[in-house]
Amino acid sequence: QVQLVESGGGLVQAGGSLRLSCAASGRTFSSYDMGWFRQAPGKEREFVATITWSGGNTYYADSVKGRFTISRDNAKNTVYLQMTSLKPEDTAVYYCAANSLHTIVVTATWYDYWGQGTQVTVSS
Repeated sequence: QVQLVESGGGLVQAGGSLRLSCAASGRTFSSYDMGWFRQAPGKEREFVATITWSGGNTYYADSVKGRFTISRDNAKNTVYLQMTSLKPEDTAVYYCAANSLHTIVVTATWYDYWGQGTQVTVSS
């Protein structure tokens, strides 16, 4: 069982940066692959980025590649999403999620645990 709590969202101007954090409870955090997803009003939840349990592999949606960086600190039970060059279309609720498949997973239904989300709003 893993409980996830996101933080770091807020209001930022286009071109700005934010760093999201996702703190996990439980002693087995390092055994889970982690992902970030987002959901804008009226749209389906979409994949943003994922990182494998060791941090050795990452994968990004084309829409954020080169602007967002996912990382993790297993000693702190935390995964991060550094977001730079933000655009108004990045506005959404951002969720972190965990799965134990030990492979790159971009489909939300394969993730077992989810946080409550944090709002990111980018003004133009």
